[in-house]
Amino acid sequence: MKLKGKRILIAKPGLDGHDVGAKVIALALRDAGADVIYTGLRKSPEYITRVAIEEDVHCVGLSVLSGSHKELLKEVLNELNNADASGIDVFIGGTIPPTDHDELLKLGVQGVFTSDMRVEDVVDKIADVLGGQG
Repeated sequence: MKLKGKRILIAKPGLDGHDVGAKVIALALRDAGADVIYTGLRKSPEYITRVAIEEDVHCVGLSVLSGSHKELLKEVLNELNNADASGIDVFIGGTIPPTDHDELLKLGVQGVFTSDMRVEDVVDKIADVLGGQG
């Protein structure tokens, strides 16, 4: 149980209505021992931040397939910062071009995941980052 005791929020910001990948990751994280909260579709950065704080999560995983990953990430990070919750780790996944990965990492995400990655590798990366938290 790599993620036993960890609380993870999986969120779908923006107007994208496709959530199969987010649900696959949520189930894999649950199977690895995490308590997973899924927000459902089309949630605002403000809503995602509020739920992250209320649920006392260790990290937020954003799933973005609409091409607006940079803008939505910036909004979520800004909301977390404004709410004094910038210590919550953020991951992002979806249809993200390789040319955007470095920029997203510089903005502050702990990992960028794409549809061609193995689910086990996503879980391992999240477990590695959260390993030092309690």
